[in-house]
Amino acid sequence: MAPEASKTTIPIPERIRTPRTARGRAFASRFRLGPAAIAAAALVCLLIGLLYLALQIRTILSDQLKQEYAGLVLDAVERADSARSQVGIWQQLPDATQARAAGYRLARNELAQHLATLAALVNASPAAAPRLPSSALTPGADLRETDAVLSTVSAWWRAQRDADSADVHERIAHVARTLIASAALLFCMLITALGMYAKRNRLLAGQSHRFEWAALHDAMTGLPNRRTLFATLETAATNPSARAAHGKIAVLYIDLDGFKQVNDSLGHRVGDEFLIAVSKRFRESVRKADVVARIGGDEFAILVREFSTNAELGEIARRLIACVVRTDKEIGVGRVRASIGIASFPEPVDDYRRLVAAADEAMYRVKRSGKNSYAFADEAN
Repeated sequence: MAPEASKTTIPIPERIRTPRTARGRAFASRFRLGPAAIAAAALVCLLIGLLYLALQIRTILSDQLKQEYAGLVLDAVERADSARSQVGIWQQLPDATQARAAGYRLARNELAQHLATLAALVNASPAAAPRLPSSALTPGADLRETDAVLSTVSAWWRAQRDADSADVHERIAHVARTLIASAALLFCMLITALGMYAKRNRLLAGQSHRFEWAALHDAMTGLPNRRTLFATLETAATNPSARAAHGKIAVLYIDLDGFKQVNDSLGHRVGDEFLIAVSKRFRESVRKADVVARIGGDEFAILVREFSTNAELGEIARRLIACVVRTDKEIGVGRVRASIGIASFPEPVDDYRRLVAAADEAMYRVKRSGKNSYAFADEAN
């Protein structure tokens, strides 16, 4: 029994540590802000700003109400001062007559009423205002105490009104600055979101264009593929405006003779280099309006949109054969040539859908009869 082969146990780490830079990139890519995130952040900022502005406006309205209340109190103080002046006038009259006594008593009662109104306003104030002493509210109160009370109340409420007015102006200025800053911030965030959205759309459009190009072209040579060839052929055959004045189109089907031996002996790298070089020469040897397509492997097709005689098609075929020969000499292969089949529409092929197949059949006739030449489809009949 053969001895069992020795086995080497390779320890597997419990945790593969990710480099910090890689983790940082992964974190950044996971939390990368996009247009939707920036728009959501702008909306959140807008809501916070609106809530803040609502609180500021509420405070401003409250301060304005305090100002109006202070104005009411000061009006009551002025009326009480006016009544106190009337009392002083009656008090200074020289004649101690009954009329003077009645007028003085009436003035003192009116002063007491104004002081009671003032006291009611002050006592009903939500602010911690100094209260009026009850001793100053009676008709027989000491006038010097009344003067002191009116002076104190007037000074306190004027200071309160000035403070509320200054606070209102400061808050209005702050609200204006906040509105400007919020508008600028929202504008920048929205512009950023729109810019990112436009950039993403351009990237998506570019990727879509690349995908569409890849679906319609050969990846190695860059030539149109079979799908593009047949779509262009259908457009040229069914749309009269896409054809020339002669109304004739043709397909030249090319097969590279001996190319398989290049891949087998020299490798696919040399074969790919050959295909890229010969594709470029094919493209340069025909007109811009004609389509050079790679069908697959070492097979190509040329859609000629405009020609008048078969001699012109033969000249194109000879140029294509020369392209293969020059490429073969340049790369140093020494064994690759071309067989070309030519079919034209509407004569002799009256169905454009058989045009490529007819050219392919003509190409195989060339391969059977010696290769490195061309033949027309009508010669097969």
